[in-house]
Amino acid sequence: MAETKGQTKQNQKTNQKQEKNGTTSAAERAEKAEKARKRQAAQGNAEYKARLRSRRRTRARRILIITAAVILAVAAVLFFIEKRSYRNYKILQTSEQEDIVSTRYIEMAGNILRYSPDGLSLQTNDMETLWSETYSMTNPIADVRGDHAVIADKDGTAMVIADKNGVTGSTSTPYTIVKVRVSDGGLVAAILDSGDDTWIDFFAQDGSLIAENQTKIDDPGYPMDVAISDDGVIMMVTYQFVDGSETTSYVAFYNFGDVGQNSDDRIVSGYTYDGILIPQILYLEGSTSVAVREDGFTIYKGKQIPKEYKTVSVDKEIISTFYDEKTIGMVFRNDDKEKLYTMKVYNSDGELRFEKDFNIPYTNIRMSDGSILMFNTSQISVLNGRGVEKYTGTVDGTVNNFFKIGWNRYMLVLDSGVNVIKLS
Repeated sequence: MAETKGQTKQNQKTNQKQEKNGTTSAAERAEKAEKARKRQAAQGNAEYKARLRSRRRTRARRILIITAAVILAVAAVLFFIEKRSYRNYKILQTSEQEDIVSTRYIEMAGNILRYSPDGLSLQTNDMETLWSETYSMTNPIADVRGDHAVIADKDGTAMVIADKNGVTGSTSTPYTIVKVRVSDGGLVAAILDSGDDTWIDFFAQDGSLIAENQTKIDDPGYPMDVAISDDGVIMMVTYQFVDGSETTSYVAFYNFGDVGQNSDDRIVSGYTYDGILIPQILYLEGSTSVAVREDGFTIYKGKQIPKEYKTVSVDKEIISTFYDEKTIGMVFRNDDKEKLYTMKVYNSDGELRFEKDFNIPYTNIRMSDGSILMFNTSQISVLNGRGVEKYTGTVDGTVNNFFKIGWNRYMLVLDSGVNVIKLS
């Protein structure tokens, strides 16, 4: 049956509507699908990030646990090393010397400086000779600071200056030598005695004279000791003079740089101590210097114009002193019969590190590579820098010298030769 025009139009509208509805439904489904995919992707990304954060936290915890375990292990090892003491020693190496009585040994630049009336040489800790030089002296004395050394003929006039590579210079002084000191840079100060007066001369590394200063008994007094700053700019001198019936000490600082040009005799600062004897002065690390008094010590600080920083007083007689660049140590006699001595050790600011009573019949005491060493002709003793006793015992042979040359390695100089030993 044929359709009418009206029916045809109606059918077309219906078809168009149905097609339109079908198209819209597909777009919506696609849009929904895309949104669902994005949500799923976002959820997956969030889960991935959460897993990543969890793995990172787990890894961080593992690293923290491992680090803490390593720190604890290192602390335990250090504590064990700190507190460990030794009962014996074993000889690692022996070297016989023909003239051990007149030969002296001193630490220098991580090696051993060996000197005698006939010459000097630098040796490794394994006693291999790095260099040697001959000279002629009657009573050689030595001073070492860092990589530099000076050897002088006490009561004579010969002087040799050296560094870790060999001899850098020599000279013959106009008057007899009383005492010599070398700086970390190789400059040398010497106290000389002419009979009527004393002189303090200043020398370069090659032995050439830089400056000389004549001193008299009454002005400023007799020079007891001399020290030089690491840079060689400041020379510190302690003088002693008698004012009436009282002994007085005077500590002077000479500046050989630009700052000292306008000062009388280049003295940029000086301090008088009535009734106090100051037999020893020394430079520690940097611009810190110390005057060791009969009743304690005074610390000075200042690179160009040193000033008094701190005085530490003691009420007992000082029988020994020892020091290095960071340490000042003193020993006093104790009233306790079981502990004959008391040791007090301070840092370079004058703060007490530790105090220790001990009963070791020593004749020599020194700081050596951060350790405190004591010895007599038949015994040696080792304390670490915090006063823990590492070893005390007797030695076969007569001990002439004893010092540290490495971790748990020591040089023992006997009348029969030289031994490198290890505590065990």
